[in-house]
Amino acid sequence: MTTPKPTTIDAYHAQLADTDRAVCDRLRHIIDQHLPEAESKIWHAHPVWFLDGNPIVGYSKLKDSVRLLFWSGQSFETPGLQPEGTFKAAEARYTAADQINPNALVSWLNEARNIQWDYKNIVKRKGRLERL
Repeated sequence: MTTPKPTTIDAYHAQLADTDRAVCDRLRHIIDQHLPEAESKIWHAHPVWFLDGNPIVGYSKLKDSVRLLFWSGQSFETPGLQPEGTFKAAEARYTAADQINPNALVSWLNEARNIQWDYKNIVKRKGRLERL
């Protein structure tokens, strides 16, 4: 029997090992504090924050780390993110909560609010991204 997928961020955190939960708890706290206007929910089985329906930031448990993903992160000026995928996303990976640099994370969150690519309409545009 498979474990049901979590439907809330609290349930997502509850299923994690202690070290991974500590990483996710710290990320969530900082994201919620600095993007209070964002809608947060489980999307494609992972916690994701949205502004006006557009995915901004999220995280997911990988085999060996927790990946923090910014959908428009390749357009940010603050260093520390690595390109991810074929669009504009960029990531940072953590294996412990003390690896999170809160100053960099706050800078990325501020940039995420101001620099957005329109992922909400990517299907309608047949895979073409436009900057908002």
